[in-house]
Amino acid sequence: MDDQAVPGPASPAGVSRLPRAFIALRHRNYQLYFGGQLVSVAGTWMQIVAQGWLVYELSHSELTLGVVGFASAIPALLISPWGGVVVDRMPKRTLLVITQAAAMLLALILAALSFLGHVQVWHVVALSAALGVVNAFDGPARQAFVVEMVGREDLTNAIAMNSMMFNGARVVGPALAGLLLAAVGASWCFLLNGLSFLAVIGGLLAMRLEPRTSRLEIGSPWQQLKAGVGYVYRHAEIFALLLLALIFSVFGISYGAILPAFVDQSLRGGPTAFGAVNAATGLGAVAGALVVARYGDRGRRGRWLVLANLAFPLILAAFAWQTSVGPALALAFGLGVGFMLQFTLINTLLQTRVADAVRGRVLSLYTLTFFGFAPFGNLAIGILAEALGLSLTITLSAAVALALSLAVIAIVPRVRRLP
Repeated sequence: MDDQAVPGPASPAGVSRLPRAFIALRHRNYQLYFGGQLVSVAGTWMQIVAQGWLVYELSHSELTLGVVGFASAIPALLISPWGGVVVDRMPKRTLLVITQAAAMLLALILAALSFLGHVQVWHVVALSAALGVVNAFDGPARQAFVVEMVGREDLTNAIAMNSMMFNGARVVGPALAGLLLAAVGASWCFLLNGLSFLAVIGGLLAMRLEPRTSRLEIGSPWQQLKAGVGYVYRHAEIFALLLLALIFSVFGISYGAILPAFVDQSLRGGPTAFGAVNAATGLGAVAGALVVARYGDRGRRGRWLVLANLAFPLILAAFAWQTSVGPALALAFGLGVGFMLQFTLINTLLQTRVADAVRGRVLSLYTLTFFGFAPFGNLAIGILAEALGLSLTITLSAAVALALSLAVIAIVPRVRRLP
């Protein structure tokens, strides 16, 4: 037996009171999930910003920033495909409670080390690797759980709202992190992140679930893994979407790994400016998510995806050569819009095309693109930044992302016509 979230459609009166952009909130279980995740993800962004600044303060090395980002790659690379098999075989709420509790423990360990004054770079690397293991299961579980909370009718809106929530937290979290870093230091950011996981765990446990009978495929986990990979290979559009996500993860967003150094050296800013750049990116991402939430079910998502995919590298190349905070913030907003349009549309197009029986496995491959392979881009950009300089390295990364994306779109032109 398994547990499945009950979407619980609202009454017509309840639906009419909700703006179209927020229609997924008519489901009680999704309300609980959304509220808990909003608090937790804000804490996560606080830790991301504080951790990057802490590592740079400890090392003053762009390469070390890349190494920390790379640390989570190996466990995620090895485990993520198997994480999808687990997601397809066990209750998703149970798995999410376990992964969220594990992430909370890791954040509290980092907070304790920081408060005691014992934290070193290798501690951050080890904890990042452990978090990579957790994310290998948590990522596909969260993605696959959405359809169970809202049903297929509101799936597109829920995915866009998840992105909106994630990046709304990306506005609040970095802004708070910048203030706390300047006022009391990184330790409090880590502690507050650890405590924030209680909100999402509480929301998960408060959901009303109904029992259902699981329909597990016959075969070993290895056979199920091969079946999931084979499914992707046989569907060219799904394969192309995963390739675009992979390219964007490795070359498009890798600049984030050296962003602390960029703010310090190119923009001549401190923790507050670093938080402001992250917040501007998050604000742009919220704007992009609002567009998808409001208009994302009206077709032409493939065309939107291609436009965002081509615009992002051009904005990133312009961002790379900024020397003052004002213009950098405006371009960071544009990066946030492009980032969100791409990942939300890819996620939506995947979820509306994949069969339920292999949903966890396909989404584990999607998760693998940014948890498993993105850190390789982080490591590479850290190495190149020390050799070539920050601006040239970011520009080169943007150019590679643009060229590879154009190649995928040319090989699978149907991506542009996806509804």
